[in-house]
Amino acid sequence: MTNSTTETLVGAAVLAITVGFIIYASQSVGLGATGDAKTVTASFRSVDGVIVGTDVRMAGVKIGSVTGIDLNPVTFRAETQFTIDDQLNIPDDSSAVISSEGLLGGTFVEIIPGASDFNIEDGGEFIDTQGAVSLISLLLKFVGGGGQ
Repeated sequence: MTNSTTETLVGAAVLAITVGFIIYASQSVGLGATGDAKTVTASFRSVDGVIVGTDVRMAGVKIGSVTGIDLNPVTFRAETQFTIDDQLNIPDDSSAVISSEGLLGGTFVEIIPGASDFNIEDGGEFIDTQGAVSLISLLLKFVGGGGQ
């Protein structure tokens, strides 16, 4: 083998590995084809730490991703759109809560199942929501005696 042939083969191998890594990474973060999903919405008072691509979880298992966040100019609430696995039959009285993995952990949207006999449909909305809790404001209330 000549030197240029070796360089060409090594370059092709590096390129193949790079393409494989990009495909794997895009599927891991939900950018690839993930199967059927339904789009639902929820309105939150605060979505601190939530961005497009944030996980939507139920019982700690990822079931979807946040696909959009907009400010409603009338209610001044954060209107979020997210996709969830179409195979899940989530009761329509379920709650959507902004949760944290810990003091320094990431933020995610947690779905807490309700008890209704009817399931949320594609295009449905979670009515019962709880926004993000600011750790700084909690500490200020604690330090300040909770007077506010």
